[in-house]
Amino acid sequence: MMSALHHFYAGKRILLTGHTGFKGSWLALWLKAMGAEVFGFALSPKTEKDNFVLTGLSDRITDIRGDLLDCPALHKAFELAKPDLVFHLAAQPLVRESYEIPVETWAVNVLGTINVMEEFRHSDTAKAAVMITTDKCYENKETLTGYKETDPMGGYDPYSSSKGACEIAIASWRRSFMNPADHAKHGKAIASARAGNVIGGGDWAKDRIIPDCIRALEAKQPIPVRNPGAVRPWQHVLEPLRGYLMLGEALYRDPVKYAEGWNFGPERNSILTVKEVVELLISEFGSGTMETPVRKTIQPHEANLLTLDITKAKTKLGWSPILNAAGCLHLTAEWYKSYRQTSAYDLCMRQIAEFEGKCK
Repeated sequence: MMSALHHFYAGKRILLTGHTGFKGSWLALWLKAMGAEVFGFALSPKTEKDNFVLTGLSDRITDIRGDLLDCPALHKAFELAKPDLVFHLAAQPLVRESYEIPVETWAVNVLGTINVMEEFRHSDTAKAAVMITTDKCYENKETLTGYKETDPMGGYDPYSSSKGACEIAIASWRRSFMNPADHAKHGKAIASARAGNVIGGGDWAKDRIIPDCIRALEAKQPIPVRNPGAVRPWQHVLEPLRGYLMLGEALYRDPVKYAEGWNFGPERNSILTVKEVVELLISEFGSGTMETPVRKTIQPHEANLLTLDITKAKTKLGWSPILNAAGCLHLTAEWYKSYRQTSAYDLCMRQIAEFEGKCK
């Protein structure tokens, strides 16, 4: 299956928004390894330790810096890339930060997505676009039942609600301008992809549990765990990226069949509490403790339970998770334990190769 993906993406021109971010950098590396010509459009990375920086990606792909709200800059990127496919990952991705900058979160996530879709539908070359949102786009009732692609969109906090709005916008643009029933007329196909909590090497975002763990472990301090009982669908970054790549190929080859929303999450045995994930990471490192900080002020709302139903991706796309929670944490810990002593690029390439080997 991976050899087929390599064959498909070899020589393809890909425009990837958000290539300087955590997931985007891994996707750019993987596409490049497959032989694709990758054009990235994004803001500058947040820190000098980000995966994008450490892997030297700016010298390996066409690196375009720009804001999704800057329509002329985005248009120039499309004109330069002349893409066959578009992967849209750029966003304001943090729940807690969305409480601090709610207007910017909505502007970047919703209007930014619309701007990308407008450029895509007017592009002379692009045939397929995979728009990445999040599992938090659903109206979360905090039940044990995993959300299906047909469940209502929603969201409590500004980030989650902005992503629910993104999904509504994507569905609207699909029906209004790129309707699968009229594909012969417009030649475009657009799909959305929703993934669970993604972990892996090179993520240094604030208020995410794995980066919080690594910062504490490196400082030899207790790991602060705000919500130890919160349940999430945990998966290594390569798991949903493989889903996006498979969806991109399927959408390009059969645009009418695959122009829909898709969930990419772990199996039930990898839906764990935050506490369980931290304990697994501590075990991988062989040291560390955790603590629950005393809350001196009222904290922003964060969901305690969220799971996805991945039946559709399994049955219609042929995708399924490869790693269990322990495997995800092993790869993640390996990256953070090694990045100071070895080439981050070589480390990522090795992990991608190992993961591909497990997919056969």
